Amino acid sequence: MSSVQRRGGGDADRVGARFWDGSGSRVALLDSAVLCFARTGFHATTTRDVTAAVGLSPGALYVHFPSKEAVLFEVSRTGHRRALDALRSQPDDGDSRAYLRRLVVALVTWHARHHTVARVCQYELAALEPDHLAVVLELRQEFTDVMRTAVARGAAEGVFDVPDVNRAVRAVVSLGIDLVRWYRLDGSDTPETIGEVYADLALRMVGAPAR
Repeated sequence: MSSVQRRGGGDADRVGARFWDGSGSRVALLDSAVLCFARTGFHATTTRDVTAAVGLSPGALYVHFPSKEAVLFEVSRTGHRRALDALRSQPDDGDSRAYLRRLVVALVTWHARHHTVARVCQYELAALEPDHLAVVLELRQEFTDVMRTAVARGAAEGVFDVPDVNRAVRAVVSLGIDLVRWYRLDGSDTPETIGEVYADLALRMVGAPAR
């Protein structure tokens, strides 16, 4: 799998200190882990792979994390929290159609901009220990609940035509999640462009096409 890509730039980028909690070596290790896990998968990545990529000794990882799995947990937990924050930051003015559109734009734009982190979050869940997996699954449920509440309200108001709210929510959320398999920042669509396009598609899916 590809590393994080920069539009118009080189092959590799870093998520950066503003994304992760902490600073210095801890941030560098998390950035490196994302790239390593995305390229070769969690199980095929060694702690030496993660530390060597940022010029640290293998033991440096254990200064900040008790295990490689703990690094994955921090990546997954932070990624899910940031995605949830992107949804919760959207204003709700009572217009169900406009609110769902903003949610989908935020959902898709975030996953496109952070597609490498998101890909690790989605595809490496099985490697998490049960207690850590439970934390992440709770965040995923909160994420889905935001979307479900918006779709259910629109359906109750007659703004959306959805026979099954849960199925509609799964389909809408899939728009943002599935793109992490193929999206590249140096492709033809910016995160914002694809967010707007997918929001229009989502409205059609719930029976509320663009005005």
